[in-house]
Amino acid sequence: MTPVRSIAAAFTPYEALAERLLPHAVSGNDGSHDAAHLIRVWKNAKRIHGAEGGDLRLLTAAVLLHDCVAVEKNSPLRAEASRLAAEKAYALLDELGWRTVDIAAVAHAILTHSFSANLAPESLEARILQDADRLDAIGMIGAARCFYVAGRMGSGLYDPLDPLGENRPLDDKAYAIDHFETKLFKLTGGFQTAAGRALARQRQERLRAVLAMLIEEI
Repeated sequence: MTPVRSIAAAFTPYEALAERLLPHAVSGNDGSHDAAHLIRVWKNAKRIHGAEGGDLRLLTAAVLLHDCVAVEKNSPLRAEASRLAAEKAYALLDELGWRTVDIAAVAHAILTHSFSANLAPESLEARILQDADRLDAIGMIGAARCFYVAGRMGSGLYDPLDPLGENRPLDDKAYAIDHFETKLFKLTGGFQTAAGRALARQRQERLRAVLAMLIEEI
C-alpha cells in the first residue's frame, strides 16, 4: 500500500492537511473511489480554482473527504452517501479544531457534490468540487470507471443484439455502455463553472469517441 505521506505530497500546498485527513478519506475497496480518484479530483479542482478563485484550503478538505463514506452504486442508501460523508467530515474537522463556519462550508460542498443527492451547490467551493468530481466521470477515465463499476456490479458490457438500445429500454444495471446514455452524456449540461464546462466539453468528446470505437469493434 502506498504510504499516506507519499499520497499527501500530491496535495501541495496542503500536504500536512492531506496527511491528517487521508486515513479517514477512503473506506471500502472501491477502485473507482480510491486515493487515485482523490488525486484526480484534486487536480481538476486546482485547475478550475486557478480560473475561478475560491478558498483552496476549504476546497482541499472537501476534495479529500467527499467520498469518506463508501456506499456501493447498487445500495438503497446510495442517495444518502454525500450526507453521510458530510456528517463524518464535520466531526473530523471539528476534532481538528476548525472554525465552525469553515467546517460548515466543507460539509456543504461534500453534501451537494453528488449526482445522486440532486442538491444545488451554493458556494464557489461547492460548485468547484461538484465540477471536479464529475469531470472524473467522463472522458477516458470516466469510461474506465464505468466498466470497472459494471464489473463490480456483475453487469455485462453491452447487449449483443442491440448494443445501443435502439429497440429496447436502456438498462445500465444490465449493460455498462447503457450508462453512457442514461447518465454520463447528461453530465456535461450541468456543470457549474465556466472553467468546468470547458473541460467537460473536451472530455465529452473523448467519451463519445470511446463509445464509437467500441461500437465499431463489436
